[in-house]
Amino acid sequence: MKIFIDTANIDEIRDAATLGVIDGVTTNPSLIAKEGKKLEDVIVDICNLVDGPISGEIKATTTKWEDMVAEGKEIAKLHKNMVVKIPMTKDGIIAVKELTKLGIKTNVTLIFSVNQALLAAKAGATYVSPFVGRLDDISEDGINLIYDIVDVFTNYDIKTEIIAASIRHPMHAVECAKAGADIATIPYKVLMQMIKHPLTDQGIEKFVNDYKKVFG
Repeated sequence: MKIFIDTANIDEIRDAATLGVIDGVTTNPSLIAKEGKKLEDVIVDICNLVDGPISGEIKATTTKWEDMVAEGKEIAKLHKNMVVKIPMTKDGIIAVKELTKLGIKTNVTLIFSVNQALLAAKAGATYVSPFVGRLDDISEDGINLIYDIVDVFTNYDIKTEIIAASIRHPMHAVECAKAGADIATIPYKVLMQMIKHPLTDQGIEKFVNDYKKVFG
């Protein structure tokens, strides 16, 4: 499973990139807004740090497919690794179809059902992003959705990649990997938590103490 980092914070991306495990980056309007910078400036900074797919989302206020296509073209021009992130709406699906015709990669976001994932894939989406945590928040099974989408895509040899999004904790990442998600896009905090284990910390402390007893 590939790992993307889900943030627009340059310091977080820079630190995560040093690990050598980051395959791409996803952003959204909320994450960009937190940085207080223009989308274009943030994207250029990210592309200088990570050589992999970078999802840049159209403006939250853009709702007509024609405008989505126009914005998508501009986002795609920012860097060869850009992926245009489009919301799962009727106009969004039309925009995906049109952008795909132009050879522009797309990531359909805010997926909450197999139906939505299937339609996005048929429209030509490069990626679909089902939201695990947000389903869990309303007492639905987010991980089960990943399993179901993987099953359907496997049945029909659909090439669209599945990005498990809205990852809230390390076990979400584990379960998404078990379910067969192609990618998990993970917040910086969760990525750091994945490194840690209390037994690892205890083992290191014991090794240090044992070494000091013998060698000072």
